[in-house]
Amino acid sequence: MELRQLRYFIEVAERQHVTEAAENLNVAQSAVSLQISKLEDELGVKLFERVGRNIKLTQIGIIFLSHIKKAIKFIDEAKGKVDEYLDPKAGTIKIGYPTSLASYWLPTVISAFKEKQPNVVFYLRQGSYVDLIEAVKNGEIDLAFLGPVPTKEPDIATKILFTENIAALIPINHPLADRTSIYLSDLRNDSFVLFPNGYILRKIAVDACKDAGFEPNTTSEGEDMDAIKGLVSAGIGVSLLPESTFYDSTPRYTVKIPIESPQVKRTVGIITPKFRDLAPSEKYFYQFVNEFFSVLEQYQ
Repeated sequence: MELRQLRYFIEVAERQHVTEAAENLNVAQSAVSLQISKLEDELGVKLFERVGRNIKLTQIGIIFLSHIKKAIKFIDEAKGKVDEYLDPKAGTIKIGYPTSLASYWLPTVISAFKEKQPNVVFYLRQGSYVDLIEAVKNGEIDLAFLGPVPTKEPDIATKILFTENIAALIPINHPLADRTSIYLSDLRNDSFVLFPNGYILRKIAVDACKDAGFEPNTTSEGEDMDAIKGLVSAGIGVSLLPESTFYDSTPRYTVKIPIESPQVKRTVGIITPKFRDLAPSEKYFYQFVNEFFSVLEQYQ
């Protein structure tokens, strides 16, 4: 059974006239008749019966038509997906991202890309550090933005886009609120608001405090950036957060202060599967991201 035969069959069935079907298909009438005959021989049934100068579907022909039209629709959709896949300026890109990049960098990069390639569709998935790495490994998403960039994942290819400082966020009525910078040890007696265990930003904060000679007293936790900032705004405690999370604004009733010592930083980059090829549209986006941050770095 050939795809050509099925398309000829649908055309004849809908027009109930071989000559008209052949004209619309831009092929000879004999070619259409031959392919319909071959299809009927293969199936072992008559799909059409003659009524005067026209033809009409038999009962089994009507049933066959309903199923074949659905099948052709799925085939055409599948072919469309292949064509879309091969077009670097179309297709769907599945991207993972953490909460710390959701408010500024992710929308900035995607908006810039969409201006150049509006036909690309994005599927965006927020997740934790470990979950995003696993999702790239098993193919659930194509690539992910992460900070810090993992260094010990053999199945993951990494690209560092930039490095940023971690700053202290403290309530506006805090005794250190008027300082231009602080030592992290200055916060040793404060209550901390951090992400829960298992979140990479909590580990960064805890490790930094240990480097400064103390264990942070974590009294409250939040699972997203807005929750952390909101708790600091309410005076519940202090926190340590990446500089880029303040690019739009510093939350009201809070002050962001640079940490002089120890300097706390994180790398931010993009991860892709090491042993699985990216689709053309994904490669195109990956290249765009690299160029975007390369240009950005020149102006900083």
